[in-house]
Amino acid sequence: QKTHLKSICLQYLLLNSHCFCLLKNGMGLIIIFLCAYVPKTEAGHCKWAEVLKDLERIKTSKDIDVSLYTANADEDVKCQELVMRCFFLETEVIIQECRIKNCSKTQDVWNIWKNGNESFEKNKLVSTKSEKCKECEEYEEKNFTEFVQNFEKVIQRDCK
Repeated sequence: QKTHLKSICLQYLLLNSHCFCLLKNGMGLIIIFLCAYVPKTEAGHCKWAEVLKDLERIKTSKDIDVSLYTANADEDVKCQELVMRCFFLETEVIIQECRIKNCSKTQDVWNIWKNGNESFEKNKLVSTKSEKCKECEEYEEKNFTEFVQNFEKVIQRDCK
């Protein structure tokens, strides 16, 4: 949809070769506003959307059998970033397990890890550790299914 909008904007600008003429009429101003504003707001959707899609793909995997430190979905909001980082760190464990066992979902797990790290870098998140926040290893180890369920809940909470 975003690409489609950019295509419309480009076509409109090409059809009106005199760009300054656009500023003279109301429709031109509206088009310029849409071209400049809409793509930015569209990108404002949940930054973890791609991760959620991949979690959906891997959650039914029968060949991933690991115990993982699993943060609680209802952790203090001040701990949200540390909780997310914990989930992505544990994703590395799944990647290693998948390499050993040649899992069918290895690429999806890799995508989760890659997209998560990109999002952390892009948003320049800085941990502000509260006294209430736990280290990743302080959480209970849970099976893969419970891990994915909690991971999804945490992401959905963050996206609201």
